[in-house]
Amino acid sequence: MADTEATKPTVDASEQTGASAAAEEAENDPHFEPVIKLENQVETKTHEEDEEVTFKMRAKLFRFDKDAKEWKERGTGDVRLLEHKQTHKVRLVMRRDKTLKVCANHYVTSDMKLSPNVGSDRSWVYNVAADVADGEATAETLAIRFANSENANGFKDAFEAAQKKNAGGSKTDAPAPVVEKKEDEAKPAAAAEEKTEEAKKDEEAKKE
Repeated sequence: MADTEATKPTVDASEQTGASAAAEEAENDPHFEPVIKLENQVETKTHEEDEEVTFKMRAKLFRFDKDAKEWKERGTGDVRLLEHKQTHKVRLVMRRDKTLKVCANHYVTSDMKLSPNVGSDRSWVYNVAADVADGEATAETLAIRFANSENANGFKDAFEAAQKKNAGGSKTDAPAPVVEKKEDEAKPAAAAEEKTEEAKKDEEAKKE
């Protein structure tokens, strides 16, 4: 009997302590079921689903504070021109980086005029009669600045093209590409020359 007791394996006290601690930790780790289960994902709409991006470029936007009589930064991000697929009306939308909060949202109307900012060849200043970036239509004086003058001029060209489109200009009003015109005009001219040469050959053959 003594031999059998002596052959029993001994358990280290540290192992016993670790096992008991693990058991207590398992007991003290309760599992809670969520009160509300989200089975269907909520789709977030930006109200841009029916529009196409016709222009996109990174810029920094400022607004003139009339009370403080100073320029205040509105945000940095991508300024975009969006054309509606059905009405073909174009509006300008700009969102801040990261937060994607709207800092400019207005239609590009014919009464807007891009004026060069004093002392800068890469920024434009213009007045907006109804900008709804803050939810309500307000008159604003905005300044938009680009990385260089090339980007600024590219924005100006796209902005003025959008003004013409919103004013009722159709695609047929735009001049046809020069290359196509030359090709179309060259075909009848070449045909006329061929006919003239054939007529000359016939006359010479008759004389002979």
